Amino acid sequence: MALEEKARELGRIIGQSDEYRAVTRANEGLAGDTEATALLRQMEGLRREAQAMLQRGEEPTEEMEKQLDDLLTQVQTNPSYQRVAVAQENLDKVMRLVNDWISDGISKGAQSSIITLG
Repeated sequence: MALEEKARELGRIIGQSDEYRAVTRANEGLAGDTEATALLRQMEGLRREAQAMLQRGEEPTEEMEKQLDDLLTQVQTNPSYQRVAVAQENLDKVMRLVNDWISDGISKGAQSSIITLG
């Protein structure tokens, strides 16, 4: 089996994992949460405004910083957002393990004197 095929198979398996499915469900739940999405949009708009000010050489006001902090607190305590954060962290753990296994396989493959074709 070619490298590309094995990589696609690994991707398919990850896509069918409980952790990936949990992220998908959590994101769907977040998208359906009008309160959370409104907070996220408001936070993103304020963040863009602050970024534009920084690019012009201006400092965001203390009021803007306070608003961002307040919005961040509201977002982080939202149950839909918390589900996404937990599900994403779990998937990230799986992906770190997969990366470790791949790195281990690379190390072992580099040390092997057996040459495989295809």
